Amino acid sequence: MNNELHNRKYLKEFRKELRNNPTKAEIKLWQSLRKSQLEARKFRRQHSIDNYIVDFYCPTEKLIIEVDGVIHNNFINNEYDFKRTEVLQNLGYKVIRFSNDEVFKKIDLVLEAIKQEFKR
Repeated sequence: MNNELHNRKYLKEFRKELRNNPTKAEIKLWQSLRKSQLEARKFRRQHSIDNYIVDFYCPTEKLIIEVDGVIHNNFINNEYDFKRTEVLQNLGYKVIRFSNDEVFKKIDLVLEAIKQEFKR
C-alpha cells in the first residue's frame, strides 16, 4: 500500500466524521462487509485514497465501492463522480457504484456483484 496515497492526515477528521455519521444505505451494506464476512475479504469504510474519501475499500482486491444517494443524480455531481472514478482507476483501483435503492431493495444482488469483482 502506498502510504502517501492512503489516509492523508488532512482528511483524518473528515473521514472520522463520515464514519460516525453514515447513511442508512452505508450502514446496511457495512453489516454485510464488516469483519471479513464477504468471502473473507477485509473492507475498510471511509478510507481515503489520493484526495478522495471512498465509502468502502478492499485492499487485497484494490476495489472501491461507492453507495450513491439522490444527491449524485445531477450533472455537477455526476461530472465530479466521473472524474473522481477516472483518477482512482488511473491509480489502479476498480470502482463500482450502487444506488441507495439497490442496497435497500436488492442487497443480495449487490453482494453478488461485489463478489464478481474479486480476483479468483
